Amino acid sequence: MRRSSLLLVLFLLVLLLLAGFLIVRVLNISRPSQPAQPPPAAAPSTEQIPQTRTQAQPLPGCAALSVTCTSQYFTAWRPPADGTCTPRTSNGYPVPDPKCTPGGINPSVSESTLTDPAWRTRCIRNCESSESKKHITYGWYSLQSPPNNHGATQVCELDHLVPLEIGGADGLGNIWPQCGPDNAVLRDRYFKQKDKVENYLADEVRKGRMPLADAQRGIAEDWTQYLTAAEQYCASGGRC
Repeated sequence: MRRSSLLLVLFLLVLLLLAGFLIVRVLNISRPSQPAQPPPAAAPSTEQIPQTRTQAQPLPGCAALSVTCTSQYFTAWRPPADGTCTPRTSNGYPVPDPKCTPGGINPSVSESTLTDPAWRTRCIRNCESSESKKHITYGWYSLQSPPNNHGATQVCELDHLVPLEIGGADGLGNIWPQCGPDNAVLRDRYFKQKDKVENYLADEVRKGRMPLADAQRGIAEDWTQYLTAAEQYCASGGRC
């Protein structure tokens, strides 16, 4: 009798264990699976990424001048088609086609800007039109961009009609290819002669002997009208 009771108890224990196992198995199958958790995001890097200066951002040292990349032309202007521009001649020198290159100013540059020790033409150079973009003006004047156009072999300059030195615009309505003469030495090429005029006018404005607006409009109308005064300026020790 005692032996039968022990066997019955063992049998019941086995049944209970099997029942518990089955219950746990059923619960695991019916429970929805949990999606895999993504790995924790990496902490943001504290490394400083160098900032690239865009054309609209002032160069270091120029921000205090409050200059902007703005063009204001002397006449209504739109980009011309290739081959539609013809330079004129004045006093034996080329001047640009006024309908294609009317000239213009940067209205944020004033007399006080030009006399500020922080002022440099690099503050606005290529800020509105890149150097490569300026090359499209060759096509306007039916010209090809010359090869090896630097140093003693330079025959053309993509010139700011109203120079940056006196607050000229950097937009394409103020840019023209000033070329030649091919057979002249570098110092006698047309763009070098115009450089003398630009230096002369810049000094006249900074020293208060000529209003800025007069210098800007005068050189846009005909830069050659100042050649004689510029030569005298150079002969007297000016920046030439």
